[in-house]
Amino acid sequence: MDSVQRILISDIVIPDRPTDGHKGTFGKVLVIAGSIGMSGAACLAATAALRGGAGLVYAAVPESIQSLVAGFEPSYLTIGLPCSSGGLLSAVPPGQVTSIVEGRDAVAIGPGLGRSHHAANIVLSVMNDAPCPVVVDADALNLAAEHGVWSGQNDPTPASDLPARVLTPHPGEFSRMSGLSISEVNADREGAAVEFARRANAIVVLKGAGTVVTDGQRVYINSTGNEGMGTGGCGDVLTGLLAAQLGQGIPAFAAACLAVYIHGFAADLAAVELSRRGLIASDVLKYLGSAWLQFERSLPD
Repeated sequence: MDSVQRILISDIVIPDRPTDGHKGTFGKVLVIAGSIGMSGAACLAATAALRGGAGLVYAAVPESIQSLVAGFEPSYLTIGLPCSSGGLLSAVPPGQVTSIVEGRDAVAIGPGLGRSHHAANIVLSVMNDAPCPVVVDADALNLAAEHGVWSGQNDPTPASDLPARVLTPHPGEFSRMSGLSISEVNADREGAAVEFARRANAIVVLKGAGTVVTDGQRVYINSTGNEGMGTGGCGDVLTGLLAAQLGQGIPAFAAACLAVYIHGFAADLAAVELSRRGLIASDVLKYLGSAWLQFERSLPD
């Protein structure tokens, strides 16, 4: 750990948004998420990508929940993925995966996607082939671990040949990815995250109190957020928010640090008004605008 550079949020360089920018300027973000009973995960992640400043957001979800997701927020677009007669995700031809990823500036995959073999095929295809940065979260992390992506059983194209892969596990998911027990992970969160990031050649965002962000060479420990965020859906908000930063061209490590900071800051602002005990994920969404406003005011001219 002595060789790791410790980073503060003040060290992160945030590019200006040009005054003549348009929706193409600010990135096209694809969110692949959702399943029956988990449409909310897709809604939260896609809306957070919009609140993160993305110019265009596409939510690719099973056709069986497409109308639910489309009705949640009119500002993103939806793409229907094929389903069985029972509404479950069915086989998605590789060419279709390629076509929905093509032309995107960032992809987020995993929230509420489920752990079927059809979902696994999409996850592995995106991780192996997407020509843009990818945020891998939730079910996508579990599926990748089950298919040996980080154990050498099913290595994707060497990460050095791909744009960034940003992995956003909570300790349980990280345990499945790394082979460490949860107690071992929690005993040395920084060390475990740094070692895994180096081995996987990825950015790791190990969530929890004092979220750890590392690329194996640098470490940022987040100072925002509170225990009210321990509620379903908060991670989905972070996934979309992070993808938006990547889609705007912010380098992956800086994008992850910024997203984690703003995510926690929004939760802190929400808790002042609504309490920590009563905080829910959609509250964090609602306070992202206030968090950005206060953060941007604090930046040097």
